[in-house]
Amino acid sequence: MYQQLLRNALHFRDHVQWTEEDKENARKKAQENSCVQIPLREQGKFDTEAHQYWDKFYEMHRDKFFKDRKWLFLEFPELLPLDANSRATTRRQGDRQVGIPSPGGSNMDSETSHHQHSGTTHCRPNADCQTACQGASQEKNEDATQTSTFPGQHASFRILEVGCGVGNSVFPIVNSINLANNTVNHTVLNIAYFIFLMKDHPDYDDSVCHAFVHDICEEMASFPFPPQSLDVILAVFVLSSIHPERMQRAVNRLSTCLKHGGIFLFRDYGRYDFSQLRFKKGRCLSENFYTRGDGTCVYFFTKEEVHEIFSSAGLEELQNLEDRRLQVNRGKKVVMHRVWMQSKYRKSYPPSPS
Repeated sequence: MYQQLLRNALHFRDHVQWTEEDKENARKKAQENSCVQIPLREQGKFDTEAHQYWDKFYEMHRDKFFKDRKWLFLEFPELLPLDANSRATTRRQGDRQVGIPSPGGSNMDSETSHHQHSGTTHCRPNADCQTACQGASQEKNEDATQTSTFPGQHASFRILEVGCGVGNSVFPIVNSINLANNTVNHTVLNIAYFIFLMKDHPDYDDSVCHAFVHDICEEMASFPFPPQSLDVILAVFVLSSIHPERMQRAVNRLSTCLKHGGIFLFRDYGRYDFSQLRFKKGRCLSENFYTRGDGTCVYFFTKEEVHEIFSSAGLEELQNLEDRRLQVNRGKKVVMHRVWMQSKYRKSYPPSPS
């Protein structure tokens, strides 16, 4: 039976269609492992002491746990402007010929077996920032961006990478920018956790990067750049570590930083992913929200939830898909149904004055 699954997994690795039986089995497993929830009186520490859990994680693993996300530009070509994409794509195709894996390959396996975080993870409730600066015209905001002093102010293309931890997304982006050797002036802004590990990395280039510590759930914490100044926001395995009650406000607040026409790129855990189904009883905090043995937390999304979060932040859908893959650990003889959400949402241009 395992050999048959192994053959199927290797052949149908990407875009796997679940049978009704698969869906029902997954639903039952999730229902079973969430039937015993951590008592409410004990749940508070996973919020108030979250930073301590992440401190311990990075003190132990430093920058050795996650692999660099070299697959980013295959899934999110929007990270490079159009005039740079063709050159970078040609270089990356050459890389793939020498063995750089796709998102379904080993670069993602170690990452999704654990987690990433959202900047500083001790997130607290914050006010709805969705309407901030919406009264100003695009022209006025562009003028303010040009005259303000902030990191990347002279760049013509600005990326904010949220929750980068120790740079597993940042450095592939920076390296691709350098490989493209294009005329577009980039700046990559990074919400880092162990910032000294970022800045000590040999690929850290302060002419392109600006790393800073920030809590995306903290209402009073200001960003080091003005509203409507970013072309792209990238959040990969970030929002899932935030309490479900905080997610909407965090996305609202981040969305105010996008220019009109700017894009929010999102990838995270999907409902009934293998990592959700393997939780034991007693690790569930609330519906589809769990805490791991090291105290960090994770939520598992549906397409409908993702759409509700981003559309409520005033963004329009470009892509919102459920990425189902079948992975095999041949050493342990384990077949894993992986489910990830991948979405792209754009900030619309304001209507023309009548």
